[in-house]
Amino acid sequence: MNLPWHLYLMAFLYIIAGINHFKNPGMYIKIIPSYLPNPKQLNILSGAAEIILGILLIVPFTTKLAAWGIIALLIAVFPANVHMFCKKKGSFSLLKIILLIRLPLQIVLILWAYKYTL
Repeated sequence: MNLPWHLYLMAFLYIIAGINHFKNPGMYIKIIPSYLPNPKQLNILSGAAEIILGILLIVPFTTKLAAWGIIALLIAVFPANVHMFCKKKGSFSLLKIILLIRLPLQIVLILWAYKYTL
């Protein structure tokens, strides 16, 4: 089965993002909401999930399962994105606007993954 290039792109992006959880853990740990326990472990789990799901996306037998996993992961990390937006103090700086745009971008990413569940 010949997989579309955009599926490989999605897989690559999730694998790279997952690796980044291990290369730059502080960046992720500081955006985990304080009401969640053990931010270091959550960072490791989410990074590992991104890597594993990215790999499973390009295995034809597991593509649908991986896409559902990515959807679940995107929903699970959404509170961290909201927390990061709300934590940024001050007026609407360029960074705050980017963080705001990132919130609906989650919907786009979910729809992109959903495409591979059909």
